[in-house]
Amino acid sequence: MSDIKDLEKQIDELKKEIYELKANAPKDQLSMILMSGDMDKLIAALIIATGAAAMYERVVIFATFWGISFFKDPDKKIKKDMISKAFEIMLPKHTKGLKLSKMNMFGVGPVMIKSIMKKNNVKTLSELIKLAGDMGVEIYLCQMSMDLMGYKWDEIIKYPNIKSAGVGKFLSEAGQSRVTLFI
Repeated sequence: MSDIKDLEKQIDELKKEIYELKANAPKDQLSMILMSGDMDKLIAALIIATGAAAMYERVVIFATFWGISFFKDPDKKIKKDMISKAFEIMLPKHTKGLKLSKMNMFGVGPVMIKSIMKKNNVKTLSELIKLAGDMGVEIYLCQMSMDLMGYKWDEIIKYPNIKSAGVGKFLSEAGQSRVTLFI
């Protein structure tokens, strides 16, 4: 009789362990930090995000510092203070004026990449951003970086799944993701 009780106790303990393992298992999602303002890194981030959106249940991009500039609408002009205007002048506007991280060659590199992308039927950056939105890729813009660099919500592109968040939100998402990337 005690053998049966011991066996039942072991089964109950195993059930609890399995429940805890399932509860703490990574979710079917990819989380990505996009910090770079380089064209080649944005291309990679968007291709990875759209590819992952076809594989995973969720894809979350946390854009911070230079990565936020990709989501600024170049046609929206708002009043800014002097420091915010300085950032405005120095940072790229959406996908215009982006440089390559390597081999920029005084602006020739990006022209070459765009030409090669077109020749190989790779979507443009604007098309990749739209595709990401259509596929449900969620984008969180780092509120602290927005505040530091003078970005306002009134100048952000229209995108179906874009929100403001802090580092805690990213850490929460990354902590439960199957894959986490930093670009």
